[in-house]
Amino acid sequence: MAGTLAQALSQLRAQEYVAVLIDQAFLETEPVESDVVLEHIGTAIPVHVNFAISGMDRIVRELRAALHRHEKEGLLVRQEVQQVLRNELKSTVTAPLLSCEMALLVPDLQSAAETKMRAVYELAQEVRAKLDGS
Repeated sequence: MAGTLAQALSQLRAQEYVAVLIDQAFLETEPVESDVVLEHIGTAIPVHVNFAISGMDRIVRELRAALHRHEKEGLLVRQEVQQVLRNELKSTVTAPLLSCEMALLVPDLQSAAETKMRAVYELAQEVRAKLDGS
């Protein structure tokens, strides 16, 4: 707990926090200082609480709710990033698949070249199937 702006900034510089409880009165009465604190919280979740009227149970509930929301948001972001990467990989795998298909249609393709081309084609199909299944 920090009683002054200097203490708050010192604590924020000393270590990382998952969440930072900020008194609503501080936000309203010291807007410049509260902006400085908000600039230094890093990845911590700011939880605004009115300490004058909130009991400890309510503060704990607010903090838990904020942490739960943050966890859900993180999960959604990770899922979205995974989907974007999966889609990018699928489009990257499509090019060799098409190239292999076209090369395999060439008449009188040398046996060794055809064997290698089929191996690349099958590998690309496996990668694509895994991307479709994940």
